[in-house]
Amino acid sequence: MEGFYHVDQLKAEFDRLLPFPIAAFNNLKKAERVEWIYNSNAIEGNTLSLIETKVILEEGLAIGGKRLKEHFEVINHSEAISYIEDQVTRTELLDERTLKITHHLILKNIEDENAGIYRSINVRISGSQHEQPHFFQVDNEMKNLFAWYENQKEHLHPVELAALFHFNFVYIHPFTDGNGRTARLLMNLILMSHGFPPAIVKAGNEQRLHYYETLELASLRNDVQPFVGLIAGCVQESLTNYLKAVR
Repeated sequence: MEGFYHVDQLKAEFDRLLPFPIAAFNNLKKAERVEWIYNSNAIEGNTLSLIETKVILEEGLAIGGKRLKEHFEVINHSEAISYIEDQVTRTELLDERTLKITHHLILKNIEDENAGIYRSINVRISGSQHEQPHFFQVDNEMKNLFAWYENQKEHLHPVELAALFHFNFVYIHPFTDGNGRTARLLMNLILMSHGFPPAIVKAGNEQRLHYYETLELASLRNDVQPFVGLIAGCVQESLTNYLKAVR
């Protein structure tokens, strides 16, 4: 796929410049976390702005007129990012335990009864024609997904591996809520374990619409390349941002 050529060029330059100056790297990581949390939550309907997200994370302040749930979505997402970063540092495997801990962190204090627990009901995604597997099938479908990951992780390009894991995860939709945020976290765990910075899917109307359209296309027509291409573009943008900061 053509997009991987540009990704690989940027990644080679990224690797060549390692280790980055500590001050520049820490500043970029701090800004990146705010952007990641803001965009991932906004895709799912959180109404906090980028600045409000930053204030909650860095100042520990509450935003007047905003729901408590939205504050927890910011705090929880930050904890989940710290957890997957720790997993990468420890070179821990992406497995069912990692998944359920990540999801538990996303939903704690919001839906504790469902945090880290596969759904026991059938669900439909608003605006989508895709029918998720029956809840009786979820456990087996997830075991198959992790088996697929183990079989493919040494063969696929890391960007393709991460994107396809994301798509297959949301196709199964194993939890009652928090699937999108969890999918993007695990996608980035895969990317980061291969030395890439996290890919941030932007919540702006154009990219958000394209994100959902390409997922729908993959679900209904088994055409995954537009979605893989979208994620490759997000990876390129992240690499470019790092290179601009340290050159």
